[in-house]
Amino acid sequence: MRNGWLMCVLLGTLAWGQAAPGTPPPAPGNMAPAQPQAPPAETSASVPDSAAVITVDGVCETPKSAAAKTTATAAKPASATKAEAAPKGPCQTVITKAQFEKLANGVAPNITPQLKRQLASVLPRFIAMSTEAKKRGLDKKPAYEETVKFAKMQILTQELQRSIQEEAAKVPDAEVAKYYKDNPEAFEQYSLDRLFVPRTKQGEPEAEAKEEDEKDAKDAKLTDEQQKAKQAEEKAKAEEAEQAMTKLAESLRARAAAGEDFVKLQKEAFDAAGMKIESPTVNLPSVRRTGLPPGHAAVFDLKQGAVSQVINDSGGHYIYKINSKQELPLEQVKNEIHSTLQNQRTREMMDKVNSSFKVETNEAYFGPGAVNAPPQRMPNPRMAPSPAAPQGAKAAPAPQQAAPPAPAPAAKPN
Repeated sequence: MRNGWLMCVLLGTLAWGQAAPGTPPPAPGNMAPAQPQAPPAETSASVPDSAAVITVDGVCETPKSAAAKTTATAAKPASATKAEAAPKGPCQTVITKAQFEKLANGVAPNITPQLKRQLASVLPRFIAMSTEAKKRGLDKKPAYEETVKFAKMQILTQELQRSIQEEAAKVPDAEVAKYYKDNPEAFEQYSLDRLFVPRTKQGEPEAEAKEEDEKDAKDAKLTDEQQKAKQAEEKAKAEEAEQAMTKLAESLRARAAAGEDFVKLQKEAFDAAGMKIESPTVNLPSVRRTGLPPGHAAVFDLKQGAVSQVINDSGGHYIYKINSKQELPLEQVKNEIHSTLQNQRTREMMDKVNSSFKVETNEAYFGPGAVNAPPQRMPNPRMAPSPAAPQGAKAAPAPQQAAPPAPAPAAKPN
């Protein structure tokens, strides 16, 4: 989360402050095929903590003690003041490895080498421009104070969310084992055969398109009564075709229950429906209860070797056979259960915080319902928009993959 905030700031600043005209593309004759470059070797560990990693020449802040001394000696002769105020060395800001890593880990824990390089690319500009802003007294303006106040609230909110996530991740092993014991059905894995029968028959696309054109030309000459009669006739034909496929599904189900091969039956189903695409995969070797639509979940209650009744839905007709069932061991699903419980704990903690306060707003000022709408992610104040999405954030764990759906019948051309 903090990585995302950092990247929005860094990339937004780069986009706003370092925009430059593009370099003309090379002539076609001079273009060479791009050669893949190996990532640079990681050598940061060999750099001592006291070594300078960033040096910014021409930028240095005047210490408060020196500023006070300069004010106190303002009444002295010009020659004496000039001698005392003379710089003892070059004006520069030096950042050591220890200082840089303290800053980097403060804004993005577990920062990656890529993010370090991006931070290093914008930090000198931050130093130079913020120093110049202080010289101009911009940090004394009311707008600055309010912006800092709002930014602190954003950062603390993100810190709270990160802290809650870290706390929620500390799931005791006993809770994982209890969840596994209390939800045995969630960790059953099945090998299924699935037969899919399309709801309607499919015609030849070119022939159908030609028929549609001819029908449109004829319909233009029909009276309203004739058009209604024709529509009723077409509806009856469509219903008859659907009934034929429903009867076919029941017939194939009976043959499947008698032991016929699902692959053979699937091919017959597609041939009868006029499908021109390849038959779908019949065997689903590793399916859990969340891998099928809710309306199909009854098949998991069948005994091994049993064939389901025909399941009808908007996609077509489905017939399943249970080949085998196994219970996944705790060690195999431990990480999955941990992730589930972590998400539950995170939601509970966040709900507790969100329910700890109430909000009343002046509708005459904000308008009715304007503030009570779902909150949107607010941009960082006074920051240029980011030209790219945040990088480097950890991806959320992927949910269990559902069984591949059977292909829907091809749509008729308009």
